[in-house]
Amino acid sequence: MFVDHLQLGDFRSYPQVDVALGSGVTTFVGANGQGKTNLVEAVEYLSTLSSHRVASEVPLVRFGAERAVVRARVQAGLDDPRQLQLEVEITPGKANRAKLNRSPLRRARELVGVLRTVVFSPEDLAIVKGDPSERRRLLDELVVARWPRFTGVRADYDRVLRQRSTLLKSLSGRSRGGPPPAEAASTLDVWDTHLAAAGGELLAARLRTLTELAPHVSAAYADIAPTNSEVTATYKSGLELTAEMSRDELTEAMITGLQERRTDEIQRGVCLVGPHRDDVLLMMGPMPAKGYASHGESWSLALALRLGSFQLLRDDAVEPVLVLDDVFAELDSTRRERLASSVVSAEQILVTAAVGADVPTALAGRRYRVAAGEVTPDE
Repeated sequence: MFVDHLQLGDFRSYPQVDVALGSGVTTFVGANGQGKTNLVEAVEYLSTLSSHRVASEVPLVRFGAERAVVRARVQAGLDDPRQLQLEVEITPGKANRAKLNRSPLRRARELVGVLRTVVFSPEDLAIVKGDPSERRRLLDELVVARWPRFTGVRADYDRVLRQRSTLLKSLSGRSRGGPPPAEAASTLDVWDTHLAAAGGELLAARLRTLTELAPHVSAAYADIAPTNSEVTATYKSGLELTAEMSRDELTEAMITGLQERRTDEIQRGVCLVGPHRDDVLLMMGPMPAKGYASHGESWSLALALRLGSFQLLRDDAVEPVLVLDDVFAELDSTRRERLASSVVSAEQILVTAAVGADVPTALAGRRYRVAAGEVTPDE
């Protein structure tokens, strides 16, 4: 599947823009701050209803405008001429509205998964160097890309987590170190059941995905970085978990963990058990990547994680759009060529670069010049 045509209205820096795309490689070249990344970010947003650059939707709407519109025509595949039209209207402070083939969807999140993307950007260094939340987000994004219904599972988990946390916080103010009142304990039991149900399902998807992702990451790192360091990725949790556990077993493990930590949770007023506390441990040989990997190693590992994600989706018979946002400037010539050779078979690759010469010749294709809000073919 690939994006054949992209239209933006009041998205980021663009009052209006209309860009013809297509299969193969498309490169957007321009100085920093001219709007290259805004174009690929719009494609990502249609795929995930989120951005790799910001958590809030406010910056996505052009300053002074009330809403932004992102619209794309998508073709099912190189050998499949069927086309879909995707559209999302972004209004900060209100629920987004989405359309598929010009028909309104009940909920915008129903658009998630129609188009799949894998995005690599400079912000991905945080996956290796940053907090556990960055690694959890990587894994959850991949889970949703594989099984779009997990958009709802994650929303359910987050909703129950907020409500349970509110209850714990209220109890912490009244607790004197003893057990909670019977009524509060009964209410917590109910929230424990709901949290564990959603959490067990999410844990099962995460564990399966990481188990299947890890070999691809190791292979991608070996391809990109000429080094003997073996890269591994394992799931790290406060619970005793294994990849072989069923969803029901994971749910039971969560319930047991919640019961064991209840006193601590009430005293501290926070939820201490569940997928929101977990991490992915990235290792380079015997050492953890975080804190020990060099800048170049961290960059290569972050890229390997994205390329591994790309390959895993292809194994699932999904052909995602690959976005390489300002990647090549950070790589030496050897890594550039290795990266290009490893992705050249992708159905669609969208590249941004400040210097066109940084993009390897193996990724030659259509090219646009981006400057002062204008996107023009680079002849």
